Amino acid sequence: MSPGGVAAKPGAPKPPRPRAAKGATGDPGAGEPAGGAGAAAWLVTGDDAALVSQALGHLVDELVGGRDRYLVVEDMGGDDLDLAAVVDACHTPPFLADRRVIVVRDVGRFSADQVQPVIGYLDGPMETSKLVLVSGGGQLPAKLVTAFRQSPVARVVGADVGAREAHEWVAERLSGSSLQLAPAAASLVEAHLGEDLNRLEAVLATLEAVYGPGARLGPDDLGPYLGQAGAVPPWDLTDAIDRGDTGTALSVLHRLTDAGARHPLVVLAILQRHYGNILRVQSPSIATEAQAAEALGIARGRSTFPARKALDSARKLGAARAGKAVTALADAELALKGKLEMDGVLVLEILVARLCRLSRVARRG
Repeated sequence: MSPGGVAAKPGAPKPPRPRAAKGATGDPGAGEPAGGAGAAAWLVTGDDAALVSQALGHLVDELVGGRDRYLVVEDMGGDDLDLAAVVDACHTPPFLADRRVIVVRDVGRFSADQVQPVIGYLDGPMETSKLVLVSGGGQLPAKLVTAFRQSPVARVVGADVGAREAHEWVAERLSGSSLQLAPAAASLVEAHLGEDLNRLEAVLATLEAVYGPGARLGPDDLGPYLGQAGAVPPWDLTDAIDRGDTGTALSVLHRLTDAGARHPLVVLAILQRHYGNILRVQSPSIATEAQAAEALGIARGRSTFPARKALDSARKLGAARAGKAVTALADAELALKGKLEMDGVLVLEILVARLCRLSRVARRG
């Protein structure tokens, strides 16, 4: 088991490289690995602990290479850890190997003053030492992040994956696996996981254990091993409702309340915000995307895509049906707050069905 909690698989393809944080000075260039020439220290950041752990595992695997992990890696921890001792370890030559990989976790527990020895170390790192700091334990000191972004020998590795990056991220992980998934199978995995991308490695490990390394898999081979469908972004629900697609909307609703663990009142708030935006741009005086953005309070320089979506929805729905949608939302809120003794998810199912019907009627003109 690697320090990142990811088992090294003998003979397996090289794992995908960790992603350097966008905008970081000294980020690896195109084709250059995260452990490229001149790098001496890495800061692995992210809000998802599982993705951070996976990024750490891949990075350490890359830094260790074909060396003996037990001779190379030193995982320094403990509540009383002093970062000055970490720097001393970095300045210590390796024994029976040509490099040392020193890992320090939960760096967020250290104050701005306590991280100063590490910041100073970046000015004169040891060529045979590779220092890896991992977020967690609190808020990372801003001066530490700044030092890593500005140092020519440091890298910031972002573990979190945004919605726009998800497809590329999944494709990269699948290409690094020993398994060969047909395009339809890869699409099924991505759609099933939704926002729960931290489960991908476990799914791939299960599939490899079942079918063996190098197996070629189609969609029908995956079903029993994907587990519960993952959470999805809220706009998948509102988009389905705007299309009048009741089946998809109900499926997404269940993924939000089950895998996403969202309380019914939280889902209701998502829908209230969506229709609130529609009402705010539901005016003859608002005819352009810029005017809609102004009505929604979107600051200049920010994306006006939400304004365009709200304006399109307002035009398709019409004022009368928008009013009926608000009435349906109000009825659901009263039911969720105790007016009716009804299961919260059932209340939302009825609400979603009513809203989808309004959208379908609007589309038929």
